[in-house]
Amino acid sequence: MSDTNITLNLSQAAGTGDTVSLYAAGGVAPAGAASTGAYTSLRVGDRLTDDDASLLVLSMGWLPGEAGSRSTPVYLLRAETEVPAGDYVCAVTRAGYALAWITLSDKGARGERVDESGPLIGKAVGDTLDLAVVQGFVIPDETGQLKGLLADLALNQGFDLIMTTGGTGVAPRDITPEATLAVIEKRLPGFERAMTAASLAKTPHGAISRAVAGTLGQAVIVNMPGSPKAVAECLEPLLPTLRHTLEKLQGDPSDCANLRK
Repeated sequence: MSDTNITLNLSQAAGTGDTVSLYAAGGVAPAGAASTGAYTSLRVGDRLTDDDASLLVLSMGWLPGEAGSRSTPVYLLRAETEVPAGDYVCAVTRAGYALAWITLSDKGARGERVDESGPLIGKAVGDTLDLAVVQGFVIPDETGQLKGLLADLALNQGFDLIMTTGGTGVAPRDITPEATLAVIEKRLPGFERAMTAASLAKTPHGAISRAVAGTLGQAVIVNMPGSPKAVAECLEPLLPTLRHTLEKLQGDPSDCANLRK
């Protein structure tokens, strides 16, 4: 993305930390929004930078068109600096990864339980990888909802790393592995074995976990257990592998053997 430029118009100045909607493909932008005339494919975590502007992509969606007209792609941006109103030619760059964590919990989705495991994932991964964006989601244990969210985050939003927590056991509502297997393209059995080994080193109940890991598009997807303690244990053997896994998945042509020299 570093060789890509995007021309945009910001109709109203944005302060540091303000969010700005970017209407792409010729959409008519309301006051205070930004617009670009061409269809632009951006990913969460991309930065739009100019001498006088720095904007970070947070999410992507669609503005429905009226009857007979097409919908408009809309990106939610966050101003990283003060950005005056005006026209910009921004370089699209990427510094740091985008991480999404998803907590599977019926009670959590209803607001009846405080989620600790999801934020723990964000902190632990952030201590190892440079993260540009961390977003969290709490949803009920529903197969269709999880499949849809995983596919959207990986293929539409462009997250690099997606980690779920919860729903990996054998209870009737534990559906996370099935939903994950339905969408991943390549499985990562080494990740799964490493997590199982880490769990078994602490408790024989680690054998019950059905956690799955794999890839979808340019994203790595990993199922984590539900408890914060188990999340920390399962993350430990994976953290040193994440950067290299993402680099290879996203097209790094270097020889893996060089890592062992």
